[in-house]
Amino acid sequence: MRKIIAGLFISLDGVVEAPDQWHFPYFNDEMGAAVDATFSQADTMIFGRKTYDSFAGAWPEREAAGEEDAAFAKALGDVRKIVASNQKLEFTWRNSEQLHGDLVETVRALKEGEGGTIGMSGSVSVVRQLLAAGLLDELHLLVHPIAVRNGMRLFDVGEPIPLKLVSAQTFQTGVLSLVYAPADAPAEASYEDAKEHLPQS
Repeated sequence: MRKIIAGLFISLDGVVEAPDQWHFPYFNDEMGAAVDATFSQADTMIFGRKTYDSFAGAWPEREAAGEEDAAFAKALGDVRKIVASNQKLEFTWRNSEQLHGDLVETVRALKEGEGGTIGMSGSVSVVRQLLAAGLLDELHLLVHPIAVRNGMRLFDVGEPIPLKLVSAQTFQTGVLSLVYAPADAPAEASYEDAKEHLPQS
């Protein structure tokens, strides 16, 4: 079965919207390596329409410009890109297609098919749905040491989603690179259980 990995830039207060407005001061070699490690595994990517539009509006031109980011831009162009949208879309960026049918069922079938890792970048509404449906295998969060205080947050109102920490790394900028995976719900507990672990005088 294929693995689905979602990577997001996120602020300390949980904001994931418009990271281009706050995360670049923290982008160093460590973050570049983390981003590459997340997406170099993928031969397919799933996008929401807004995230796809922002990528398609920038990366083809960066590939054509042939500067330092051209290799990364080419890799993005080469992978299969599936876009979830209720609107009929037309594409100019190569290897792009529209997801048809129910999002969860279509992605479940894609996950059960042949191929390599499926990556996601941004696309918060899609990430939320796949996480709630139990289809996301890993959530890669680059937590920035800034409270943005305005914008869409990763988690909205709904049922709890238990996760387990797979790995953690601290960058020199103070960014935390955290990888989470789905987990079983923890056993019920109360303060009566917790107080046993307080310091005993």
